[in-house]
Amino acid sequence: MPGFIMDLLHYEMAGQEAWRIIVFFGVVLLSLIVGRLARHFMERAARHSIVANKASLSKLLTSLSRPVVLLAFAIGVWLALPFLQLSENTQDMAGTAVRVLCVVAVGYAIYRLVDVLDYYLAEFAKRTESKVDDMLVPLVGKSIRITVVVLILAQVVQSLSDKPLTSVIAGLGVGGLAIALAGQDTIRNFFGSLVILGDKPFEIGDRIVLDGHDGPVESVGFRSTRIRTLEGHLVTVPNAEMVNKTVQNIGKRPYIKRFANITITYDTPPEKVRRAVEIIKDILADHEGMNPDFPPRVFFSDFNDCSLNIMMLYWYHPPDYWTYMEFTEKVNHEILTRFNEEGIEFAFPTQTLYLANDEKRQLAVRLLKEQS
Repeated sequence: MPGFIMDLLHYEMAGQEAWRIIVFFGVVLLSLIVGRLARHFMERAARHSIVANKASLSKLLTSLSRPVVLLAFAIGVWLALPFLQLSENTQDMAGTAVRVLCVVAVGYAIYRLVDVLDYYLAEFAKRTESKVDDMLVPLVGKSIRITVVVLILAQVVQSLSDKPLTSVIAGLGVGGLAIALAGQDTIRNFFGSLVILGDKPFEIGDRIVLDGHDGPVESVGFRSTRIRTLEGHLVTVPNAEMVNKTVQNIGKRPYIKRFANITITYDTPPEKVRRAVEIIKDILADHEGMNPDFPPRVFFSDFNDCSLNIMMLYWYHPPDYWTYMEFTEKVNHEILTRFNEEGIEFAFPTQTLYLANDEKRQLAVRLLKEQS
């Protein structure tokens, strides 16, 4: 039996002894098992770190838990490859493949570690009052990821071509020019994002109105800006178009202005019209949310078709919309209550017909007789 096993181990398949193939796949399988175990324990430790309020450590372990399997596999192949007897050309090809695999594994680990940098930058942005940091943090992370991907591709090409890295980068530069010509819109959007960051017409969280879309800004990326409308829809606007459009930044308004016309009936006596103006002025005197530089304005302003018009204008500070609406409701209730107490009637669209025999408005009717 031992002799049979030895013969079986030395049996050649594809020019390789069986034991070499077994050892090769055994080392690779062992590396995969080690990688899977490492991932399992890292994910478990990350969950425990969250419970222990160690968010940074949790983010680090979570970021490394995914590439650790690929990294273990690359190391396993590198360790197992010498057990195979390969020709010189095959050995070179296998070595190149292992180098590419190792570059991809290490690059993927670095790519995932950018999440940790994003976390620290986001925490730093939270401690600052400016919202510009909130716009820059995603762009910084994306820039670093793009740089990592470009460097990985350059290293892979260098490993496959055996050319100096400078030559590879020069080749990528020529290729980048061709890509730039084909992707002019993308480049325009990228420079549009730089204009937005420099000019700062709005910040993350500001409510804006653009082309009829009303809602807060969710994110500003390299290509587009995302707006969450008040209806809940997500609108994506290319940055190249964004910089050429008129943006109404509601989030930057210092106050909310209300302009209203209070209409009363035409048969209201002049003294009650004066009283109506006095009532509204009294309601708005030193009102909630008033800035001394913006006192309320109330005037008997016009004679409408169907009513006498009282113009009411006031400004509410700060521009909290729902608090403003609560105050507006109080004003409306107060006007309605006090007008009813004074017997002042609100006007509504009406049409009056005057007859010839109206006692208040007699019309003279002259009968003309024909004389023969």
